[in-house]
Amino acid sequence: MELFLQQVMTGLATGSVYGLVALAIVLIYRSTDVINFAQGEMAMFTTFFAWMLIDGSFLGFHIHPLHFWIAFALTLVFAATMGALLERIVIRPVEGRPILTIVIVTLGLFSIFNNLATWSWGGIPKAFPAPPEIHVTGITFFGDGALDIGPTVISYHDLTIMVVAVGIMLALYVFFQYTPIGLAMRGTAQNPVAARLMGIHVGNILTLGWALSALVGAVGGMMIAPLVLLQPPMMMGVLLYAFAAAVLGGMDSPPGAVVGGLTLGIVENLVGTYTTEEYLHVDWFGPEMKLTAALVVIVLVLLIRPTGLFGRRALRRV
Repeated sequence: MELFLQQVMTGLATGSVYGLVALAIVLIYRSTDVINFAQGEMAMFTTFFAWMLIDGSFLGFHIHPLHFWIAFALTLVFAATMGALLERIVIRPVEGRPILTIVIVTLGLFSIFNNLATWSWGGIPKAFPAPPEIHVTGITFFGDGALDIGPTVISYHDLTIMVVAVGIMLALYVFFQYTPIGLAMRGTAQNPVAARLMGIHVGNILTLGWALSALVGAVGGMMIAPLVLLQPPMMMGVLLYAFAAAVLGGMDSPPGAVVGGLTLGIVENLVGTYTTEEYLHVDWFGPEMKLTAALVVIVLVLLIRPTGLFGRRALRRV
């Protein structure tokens, strides 16, 4: 039982990572009706930007190393600016084109960011520093320690990722449901023509959607980087699970993205633990099947509810 609870707790921490990136994917889709396949590479690129500020080596120039949280804030500004510029320069010229055109453009961005990062920083993995400890009402966030929760243990950093993912989800929920700009973003995604007739500046809304998505992705990248080595392909596996989490929870639902990520994280860890020969007593089904098991869960859910767990069904009159 203790092993089961520990794997569930570890799965929640892993799933929070997937949920953060899935949140960024859902944010773009919810506000602009576009699936951004370059989301992971954008997060990776902004994480390298943060690493340069912290390390003191900025594009070959030596600068004064910045404190982690100062670099964190500057990276968020950089990410939002980058996302806005991408929408203005790259996405807007293909606005209104067939969806396949936009898919190809985002795949092109995926390749560009990956190759640019490899050219700029090389393929040698780099250690990204963990955020310094923060103490809030007796609870430690970040740092190298761990928190005992009954028979299970969770690291402070994993706990913080879970709190950050849920916090961003709640903030986005309030933003989309109760603010004029959030409602304008929802209306723009559902019907841009009607939004224009209602006086909404659709172009600015689309730009804001990409900026917010890049910002959330940057948070995910900087939270993930201390757990893995910083390198150009670091987000590829995470992006696959993030897309799966977004589809599972519902492409238009921020809460669904987090729930989908947590679900996948738990399934991945349980399958990786209990499919070993020690438990199944077979040698043809092992931990390497954990991705397959996660995808099977998604297929089963989508067969029952194609819009995902929290997605809203579209009604069509015939």
